[in-house]
Amino acid sequence: MSETVKRLAIVGAGMIGASWAALASAHGIRVCAYDPNPEAEARFLSYVERARAQLAELGLTGSGAVGFSDDLAASLEGAGFVQENGPENEAVKRRLLAEIDGLLPSEVVIASSTSALVRSAIVADCAQPERIIVAHPFNPPHLVPLVEIVGANPLIVARAAAFYRALGRRPVILNREMPGHIANRLASALYREAVHLVEQGVASVADIDAALCNGPGLRWALMGPHMTYHLGGGEGGIAGYLAHLGPSQVRRWQSLGSPSLDTDVQAKIIAGVAEEAGGRSIAELEARRDEGLLALLKARTLVSE
Repeated sequence: MSETVKRLAIVGAGMIGASWAALASAHGIRVCAYDPNPEAEARFLSYVERARAQLAELGLTGSGAVGFSDDLAASLEGAGFVQENGPENEAVKRRLLAEIDGLLPSEVVIASSTSALVRSAIVADCAQPERIIVAHPFNPPHLVPLVEIVGANPLIVARAAAFYRALGRRPVILNREMPGHIANRLASALYREAVHLVEQGVASVADIDAALCNGPGLRWALMGPHMTYHLGGGEGGIAGYLAHLGPSQVRRWQSLGSPSLDTDVQAKIIAGVAEEAGGRSIAELEARRDEGLLALLKARTLVSE
């Protein structure tokens, strides 16, 4: 499919849309982005420029043209693939996807980025819902490879997965829709326990964060939880782990918390994050994150490949 997608339409030109635009452009694909916000264009083009510089560090130096329009139909004209990144609002997405669906030839795949909405709801008003998939990235998508795909037509899903692979992404395909898909559910489960540890006064926010990124987080950048425990089982692998250490895992599950997010807990988290940030702005922290992501992407070797 990468050979046939010469023009990508981006609907919603915020941070996610700009990140997708930079990635596609760096692979030589022409991009036209749409956003009705009169202030969106300048921010969009500025972000694309920064992201393109980061991608060049990874050897991606394609130069697909990047344009912008405040007219939806004009932005979609000639597109071989559409990446929609509108607001995380079911009613808005339903209207937007139905409008996009009505403006495009039937063979064009429409991908919607949503972190929590389910596909069956947001395609309900579309005339051709089978050609619309959920394609949820992790921020920033030009650096983080994951794309979670949910669709009803296996052929459309396969075409979309091939497109994302051609962009150097790692698509994962859900067999059925689930609120939060896969990665956000895993992240939410972890964050629930991180909040519980704050609530119970077990450790500081900074030390809870440090325990993750200096311990299991290092391994999780290379392998997922199932493979991690497979190696944790020694010569017996996952079967040995489950047989011998499964009961201890169950005991830990039973001790996990269900914290509240009342004003007191929120105040503790906010104060702890401020202390951990050490006066650095969001922009500075994002730059440090992206610098680290670039280094990881250059260095990592996936265990299961």
